[in-house]
Amino acid sequence: MINLIRTDSTNTDFIFLVKMLDADLAIRDGSDHSFYQQFNSVVSIKNVVVAYVEDRPVSCGAFKEFAAAAAEVKRMYTLTEFRGKGIASIVLNELEQWGRELSYSRIVLETGKKQPEAIRLYEKNGYHVISNYEQYIGVENSICFEKNLL
Repeated sequence: MINLIRTDSTNTDFIFLVKMLDADLAIRDGSDHSFYQQFNSVVSIKNVVVAYVEDRPVSCGAFKEFAAAAAEVKRMYTLTEFRGKGIASIVLNELEQWGRELSYSRIVLETGKKQPEAIRLYEKNGYHVISNYEQYIGVENSICFEKNLL
Protein backbone atom coordinates (compact mmCIF):
# COMPACT_ATOMS: atom_id res chain seq x y z
CA MET A 1 0.00 0.00 0.00
CA ILE A 2 1.27 3.45 -0.91
CA ASN A 3 0.63 6.35 1.43
CA LEU A 4 1.17 9.96 0.37
CA ILE A 5 1.72 12.98 2.53
CA ARG A 6 1.69 16.62 1.54
CA THR A 7 4.39 18.50 3.35
CA ASP A 8 7.15 21.04 2.72
CA SER A 9 10.89 20.96 2.17
CA THR A 10 11.69 20.73 5.88
CA ASN A 11 10.39 17.13 5.94
CA THR A 12 13.30 14.85 6.89
CA ASP A 13 12.16 12.03 4.59
CA PHE A 14 12.05 14.46 1.66
CA ILE A 15 15.54 15.67 2.55
CA PHE A 16 16.77 12.05 2.66
CA LEU A 17 15.29 11.28 -0.78
CA VAL A 18 16.72 14.49 -2.27
CA LYS A 19 20.18 13.47 -1.05
CA MET A 20 19.73 10.15 -2.86
CA LEU A 21 18.58 12.04 -5.97
CA ASP A 22 21.59 14.36 -5.85
CA ALA A 23 23.98 11.39 -5.54
CA ASP A 24 22.37 9.76 -8.58
CA LEU A 25 22.45 12.99 -10.60
CA ALA A 26 26.11 13.62 -9.73
CA ILE A 27 26.92 10.35 -11.48
CA ARG A 28 24.59 10.87 -14.46
CA ASP A 29 25.40 14.52 -15.06
CA GLY A 30 29.10 14.30 -14.31
CA SER A 31 30.78 17.67 -14.76
CA ASP A 32 27.42 19.33 -15.52
CA HIS A 33 26.08 18.53 -12.03
CA SER A 34 27.12 21.83 -10.42
CA PHE A 35 25.33 23.78 -13.17
CA TYR A 36 22.02 22.02 -12.45
CA GLN A 37 22.51 22.07 -8.69
CA GLN A 38 22.17 25.86 -8.61
CA PHE A 39 18.52 25.54 -9.74
CA ASN A 40 17.56 22.78 -7.33
CA SER A 41 17.63 24.30 -3.88
CA VAL A 42 14.98 22.82 -1.62
CA VAL A 43 14.98 25.77 0.74
CA SER A 44 11.46 27.07 1.32
CA ILE A 45 9.56 24.78 -1.05
CA LYS A 46 6.01 24.80 0.26
CA ASN A 47 4.58 22.00 -1.88
CA VAL A 48 6.20 18.61 -1.39
CA VAL A 49 4.75 15.12 -1.72
CA VAL A 50 6.42 12.07 -0.16
CA ALA A 51 5.28 8.51 -0.89
CA TYR A 52 5.67 5.73 1.65
CA VAL A 53 5.54 1.97 1.32
CA GLU A 54 5.18 0.28 4.71
CA ASP A 55 6.26 3.51 6.44
CA ARG A 56 9.43 3.71 4.32
CA PRO A 57 9.91 6.88 2.24
CA VAL A 58 10.37 5.68 -1.34
CA SER A 59 9.49 8.56 -3.67
CA CYS A 60 9.09 12.31 -3.67
CA GLY A 61 8.36 15.33 -5.77
CA ALA A 62 7.70 19.01 -5.28
CA PHE A 63 6.59 22.09 -7.10
CA LYS A 64 7.09 25.81 -6.80
CA GLU A 65 5.49 28.74 -8.51
CA PHE A 66 6.96 29.35 -11.94
CA ALA A 67 4.66 32.10 -13.24
CA ALA A 68 1.31 33.58 -12.25
CA ALA A 69 -0.68 30.54 -13.37
CA ALA A 70 2.11 27.96 -13.68
CA ALA A 71 3.98 25.68 -11.33
CA GLU A 72 7.34 23.98 -11.90
CA VAL A 73 7.88 20.38 -10.81
CA LYS A 74 11.11 19.91 -8.90
CA ARG A 75 13.04 17.11 -7.21
CA MET A 76 11.17 14.05 -8.49
CA TYR A 77 12.86 10.86 -7.30
CA THR A 78 12.04 7.24 -6.59
CA LEU A 79 14.39 4.80 -4.90
CA THR A 80 15.84 2.42 -7.49
CA GLU A 81 14.26 -0.72 -6.05
CA PHE A 82 10.78 0.88 -6.20
CA ARG A 83 10.95 2.05 -9.82
CA GLY A 84 8.63 0.54 -12.39
CA LYS A 85 5.79 0.15 -9.90
CA GLY A 86 3.88 3.33 -10.79
CA ILE A 87 4.81 5.17 -7.60
CA ALA A 88 6.37 8.15 -9.39
CA SER A 89 3.18 8.57 -11.44
CA ILE A 90 1.15 8.56 -8.23
CA VAL A 91 3.39 11.27 -6.75
CA LEU A 92 3.25 13.30 -9.97
CA ASN A 93 -0.55 13.02 -10.12
CA GLU A 94 -0.79 14.22 -6.52
CA LEU A 95 1.41 17.21 -7.35
CA GLU A 96 -0.81 18.01 -10.32
CA GLN A 97 -3.96 17.76 -8.19
CA TRP A 98 -2.45 20.04 -5.56
CA GLY A 99 -1.50 22.48 -8.31
CA ARG A 100 -5.09 22.51 -9.56
CA GLU A 101 -6.33 23.16 -6.02
CA LEU A 102 -4.03 26.21 -5.93
CA SER A 103 -5.43 27.41 -9.30
CA TYR A 104 -2.41 26.67 -11.47
CA SER A 105 -3.46 26.06 -15.06
CA ARG A 106 -0.23 24.50 -16.29
CA ILE A 107 2.85 22.81 -15.00
CA VAL A 108 6.37 22.81 -16.45
CA LEU A 109 9.54 20.92 -15.66
CA GLU A 110 13.07 20.25 -16.79
CA THR A 111 14.87 16.96 -16.79
CA GLY A 112 18.11 15.71 -18.24
CA LYS A 113 18.47 13.75 -21.45
CA LYS A 114 20.58 11.29 -19.40
CA GLN A 115 17.47 10.42 -17.37
CA PRO A 116 15.44 8.19 -19.69
CA GLU A 117 13.24 6.93 -16.84
CA ALA A 118 12.14 10.49 -16.08
CA ILE A 119 11.47 11.26 -19.74
CA ARG A 120 9.28 8.14 -20.03
CA LEU A 121 7.46 9.08 -16.80
CA TYR A 122 6.54 12.53 -18.07
CA GLU A 123 5.56 11.36 -21.55
CA LYS A 124 3.42 8.57 -20.07
CA ASN A 125 1.63 11.14 -17.89
CA GLY A 126 0.66 13.46 -20.72
CA TYR A 127 3.52 15.96 -20.72
CA HIS A 128 4.79 17.27 -24.03
CA VAL A 129 8.20 18.63 -24.93
CA ILE A 130 8.50 22.40 -25.10
CA SER A 131 11.38 24.73 -25.89
CA ASN A 132 13.82 24.98 -23.04
CA TYR A 133 12.80 27.81 -20.74
CA GLU A 134 14.76 30.46 -18.86
CA GLN A 135 17.93 29.05 -17.33
CA TYR A 136 17.84 25.95 -19.55
CA ILE A 137 17.86 27.78 -22.90
CA GLY A 138 20.80 26.50 -24.90
CA VAL A 139 21.61 23.71 -22.42
CA GLU A 140 22.22 20.63 -24.56
CA ASN A 141 21.49 18.03 -21.85
CA SER A 142 18.17 19.62 -20.78
CA ILE A 143 14.72 18.74 -22.02
CA CYS A 144 11.69 20.71 -20.84
CA PHE A 145 8.09 19.57 -20.63
CA GLU A 146 4.69 21.12 -20.04
CA LYS A 147 1.20 19.89 -19.19
CA ASN A 148 -2.06 21.81 -19.01
CA LEU A 149 -3.86 21.20 -15.75
CA LEU A 150 -7.31 22.39 -16.83
